[in-house]
Amino acid sequence: MAGSSATHDTDTDRSSAAWIDSRLVSVVLGSLGVLLAATLLQVSFGAYPLTLGEAWRTVFDPQVIFHLGVWRAFLLGGEIPDWLTTRQLIVWNIRLPRILVGILVGSNLAISGAIFQIVTRNELASPYILGISDGAGLVVLLTLTAFSGLMPWLPVLAAAGGAGAFLIVYVIAWKNGTSPVRLVLAGVIVGTVFGSVQRALFFFIDDLGIAMAAQTWLSGSLLGTDWEQVRIALPFTILALVLALAVTRQLDILLLGEQTAKSLGMSVERVRFLVAGIAILATAAAIAVAGLVSFVGLIVPHMVRNIVGGDTKRLLVGCLFVGPALLVGADVGARLALNPVQLPVGIITGLLGGPYFLYLMRKREHIGEI
Repeated sequence: MAGSSATHDTDTDRSSAAWIDSRLVSVVLGSLGVLLAATLLQVSFGAYPLTLGEAWRTVFDPQVIFHLGVWRAFLLGGEIPDWLTTRQLIVWNIRLPRILVGILVGSNLAISGAIFQIVTRNELASPYILGISDGAGLVVLLTLTAFSGLMPWLPVLAAAGGAGAFLIVYVIAWKNGTSPVRLVLAGVIVGTVFGSVQRALFFFIDDLGIAMAAQTWLSGSLLGTDWEQVRIALPFTILALVLALAVTRQLDILLLGEQTAKSLGMSVERVRFLVAGIAILATAAAIAVAGLVSFVGLIVPHMVRNIVGGDTKRLLVGCLFVGPALLVGADVGARLALNPVQLPVGIITGLLGGPYFLYLMRKREHIGEI
């Protein structure tokens, strides 16, 4: 009996770790390497320049990393300890928050893009193309320009706007079911209409500073982000990622097709909307702090899927690391390309994502369903 129990435990351990393979490990390690290099470059440049060695020692300073008072001040908004040096303050209170926001935004957009592609069984789907970003963006822009007192509720409001946009897309695309092409076309329609409303709002903004801030936000930017944005996005990001990893089995079943999923006893439409809600929450958390960063949710799932395959858990974990590496790396390029002028990171992701999407279209004879 004891031997049988031990054998059963061993089999369970093997099956629970079966989704981890060398390809996924390579993706994770490679992404962490890119992220580390981008972090050191990001904290090194600025009005207070640092060598790479100084940046390394400051970022990994145990005096800061293991001090609960410092983390309490950063994550809960308390008073920053006065013993921090000028270098520590510049790195930890000004430069690192921008990187952390980039990590949160990149992971959110990549995860949400992967979920939308699975839910719709459409490899062209993403928060941007399905109109989710524009729906959430419209609500955020209204909040920034007319209802600034609601700023603490920004991710929730953005999620409501994204959910409303997705519902409209689904209603437009529905005709005895949906198809990949109809969903994309409906997303383009809804995104265009919401985008036009966003642009129209600028004619009602009298404050030039607000107008410029809103324009930067529409382009997708990490400029000026600090620990406040980290505090806004972090709880919603953790919730979305935990929920996403908890529904990988349902996502795998959805990939088998609607009829197969129904034959296995799944309530397809209910599961589809519930899972889409997770992706909308992740999208909203990203948009609320960084604006409309394009293409990350579209190209990262493709990049990861081409390496690790279509297994949902591998795909989501890969996106969790590749998304931040891509976005933080792109932000370094946005900051240094035309130094001292800093471009919005959304411009860089658009310049990277457009050619990649064109390459994808030229490479495949049939593009659409997955």
